Amino acid sequence: MKKDIDRLMRENDLAAILVIGPADHNPYMYYFTGGHHISVADLVKLTGKKPVLFYNAMEREEAAATGLRTIGYARYKFMDLLKQAKGDQLKARIAEYKRMFIDLGLTQGRVMIYGKSDAGMVHEITKGIHKAIPGIDFVGDAKMAVLPTAMQTKDVEELSHIHAMGAITTRVVGRTADFLTCHRAKNGRLVKRNDEPLTVGEVKSNINLWLAEAGAENPEGTIFSIGRDSAIPHSSGTLSDELTLGKTIIFDIYPCEQLGGYFYDFTRTWCLGYAPDQAQKQYEDVKKVYDIVVSELKANALGSTYQHRACELFAAMGHPTIEQDPQTVIGYNHSLGHGIGLNIHEKPFMGAMSPDKLVKGSTFTVEPGLYYPDKGIGVRIEDSYYVTTEGRIECLAPYSRDLVLKVKGN
Repeated sequence: MKKDIDRLMRENDLAAILVIGPADHNPYMYYFTGGHHISVADLVKLTGKKPVLFYNAMEREEAAATGLRTIGYARYKFMDLLKQAKGDQLKARIAEYKRMFIDLGLTQGRVMIYGKSDAGMVHEITKGIHKAIPGIDFVGDAKMAVLPTAMQTKDVEELSHIHAMGAITTRVVGRTADFLTCHRAKNGRLVKRNDEPLTVGEVKSNINLWLAEAGAENPEGTIFSIGRDSAIPHSSGTLSDELTLGKTIIFDIYPCEQLGGYFYDFTRTWCLGYAPDQAQKQYEDVKKVYDIVVSELKANALGSTYQHRACELFAAMGHPTIEQDPQTVIGYNHSLGHGIGLNIHEKPFMGAMSPDKLVKGSTFTVEPGLYYPDKGIGVRIEDSYYVTTEGRIECLAPYSRDLVLKVKGN
């Protein structure tokens, strides 16, 4: 949580944090600014002090609405700096940063940098600032020790945003199921009124529309894959594929709030009309592992514990696992889950080597799956969970786990 940031900064010997880039779709800037539309900004937080937001005058109202201390770039008279730099934009920008830092008393120490901007430009700017203020050393957060750790635990307000996204997500999933089942089957596939086949692309277009109508965005896309594609875990689906009866469909949807706010993550596996025996068996195996793992979740446990447990259970059923063979492309071949928040993937990670724990306040996914491309069968079940302050594990948006969606016709 935000209250932990100063402690984490001290533990990592930081003088300050610098967050660069817009607020929109920039998780670390959004974390401080709270979703106000700001297209150009820098945020500096000195250890033990409140953050300062540097803003463009055109967005002064949006900057003020963040509640942060604000300083307009206009103070630094960039055009004068540009003239002094003989038109060199990079030199002028470095001079501007130098003045900004000096204004804040930031002239020495380690500065951890976050945000979104052109990597080459950031490299040149940080190198130039270090030359202009030799006492400052820029560092990255390769160990995810400061802001990613603070962001792992959600307060009540953050949780309300994720709950709301869960409600939107499951409503859209329900609309998708209704949309599919209102079509009739003909010659083993779903068809429209004109007898033309319904395609994956048409379904995905409707999903995007329904999300937009609900006030959500879909910046990472949606997985809606059928048949062999469903057996490739991150195949988003082939738009021209027809909706065929009896084939497994993996529907993995992970939208976020407008302007790049909090995400939700959710997956169901469906078969239209009926489920072949192999698909039914594979689904039952995944559901069994899902149910066992969820029943064993405990607050403060290592996430990797449950990855090992899922591998153990799948292996006992005769399925290859990533623990037996890290290169396997069949069976269970990914990690069990990950945190969700302002990033679709964040701490706590639940891979075999992850040190992350399911601490109180964490929001995370549980998503076991099985994949057999040669059989054209893929299955995954995913829900998102929260560790309450009392240590309970709660599903954020429960939804039916039925495999078969009944359709009209034959």
